[in-house]
Amino acid sequence: MDVQNLAAFRLPPNFRGRSAVKVQLWWLVQSIVFRASPQALFGFRRWLLRLFGARIGKGVLIRSSVTVTYPWKVQIGDFAWIGDDVVLYSLGAISIGSNAVVSQKSYLCAATHDFRALDFSIHALPVIVEDQAWLATDVFVAPGVTIGRGAVIGARSSVFSDVPAMTVAFGCPATPRYARTHGQATADSSARSVAVDGSRPCETDTPPDREEDDQHREQQLAAREPVARRRMEDHRIVL
Repeated sequence: MDVQNLAAFRLPPNFRGRSAVKVQLWWLVQSIVFRASPQALFGFRRWLLRLFGARIGKGVLIRSSVTVTYPWKVQIGDFAWIGDDVVLYSLGAISIGSNAVVSQKSYLCAATHDFRALDFSIHALPVIVEDQAWLATDVFVAPGVTIGRGAVIGARSSVFSDVPAMTVAFGCPATPRYARTHGQATADSSARSVAVDGSRPCETDTPPDREEDDQHREQQLAAREPVARRRMEDHRIVL
């Protein structure tokens, strides 16, 4: 019995959001002009993206090696950084907030296929990275995921469900580990920061003044678990 017949695959009407001619024109401009631009010409690359419909804030730093599938589906807030070899697979909408960082080799995927459908139908689902979040190197973000304000995703993590604001998460799948703090660094926070590189955090006791916050966050995560489980079972998950 056949489970996948790609001859039957069809793009939904206006899925690209622009004509095939404009899509090909952008890909040509991206491969010849955008990629060839010197590193320092951030303003020029912002202008090119805006020319093709992207909404780019002031002071945004985008490297020339970044790949943007459909710029008219991309929004980037003020002073955000997009690192080398990042892929914004914007078949669906991708929104990156102000002062957010998407580090090198990260992949934001805003579409997936229904593997249960014989025609392998495609579905666009938005990816949202809120203000002041940081995706460390080589992070994968699945369709329909929101990275909360100020959240940190450790290196080489794969994110398949929403990450709460001001949370440090890492792993495959990425799991929230502890709260992001700000202000004066402490010995505990310095030890825990190792996890941002994708390694296991040091075995340190939870400070008493954070126990209540951590308990509250655990309750929030427990409430989210059934939703995350449904997402994993749903066709929208990327395999």
